[in-house]
Amino acid sequence: MRTVNASEFKDRCLQLMEEVTASGESLVITKGGKPLSVLSPYRSSPLFGRHRDAMTISGDIVAPIDEPWDAER
Repeated sequence: MRTVNASEFKDRCLQLMEEVTASGESLVITKGGKPLSVLSPYRSSPLFGRHRDAMTISGDIVAPIDEPWDAER
C-alpha cells in the first residue's frame, strides 16, 4: 500500500484523491513515520438485491401452516 506524509497530503490533497479514485488503491497518510489515516476509494453497494444469491425459498411461503398459534389458544 502506498504511503504519503501528512504535509505532502495537505499540499496535494485533490490530486491524491483523484489518483486514489482512478487506481482503486488505498493510500496511507503518515505523520512522523506512523500511520495516521487511510484514504480509500468510495465503493457504492446497492441496498436492494445485496443478498440476492444468499437465500433460497423452499416450498410455499404464503400458505398457512397447520400448527395453532399461541394467540389462538
